[in-house]
Amino acid sequence: MLDQRWVFRDDVQAEPAGEGVTRRVLAYDKDVMCVENTFETGATGPLHHHPHTQITYVVSGVFEFEIDGVVKTVRAGDSMLKASNVEHGCVCREAGVLLDLFTPMRADFV
Repeated sequence: MLDQRWVFRDDVQAEPAGEGVTRRVLAYDKDVMCVENTFETGATGPLHHHPHTQITYVVSGVFEFEIDGVVKTVRAGDSMLKASNVEHGCVCREAGVLLDLFTPMRADFV
């Protein structure tokens, strides 16, 4: 999908990204990447960090996020900024979808 102008969600196969989590890598180029993550209730995104800056938008569901030691509950319409190398993770409290934007793109996802 690198540099692909049009990416239709239904054409992208969901891949496992942890127990109860699937990932769809959508449009991206070398500078930015859009990723959809679907979580079942109780699924986790374990605490981790990476050199990419990440913005997460909550499409649906309820999530408890920890970012740099601070824990907050977020819902549809909320968004979070995770700066480069800041530790973060989440627990899905109500099944939902997160949309992640990364800069630069995550080569490890393709």
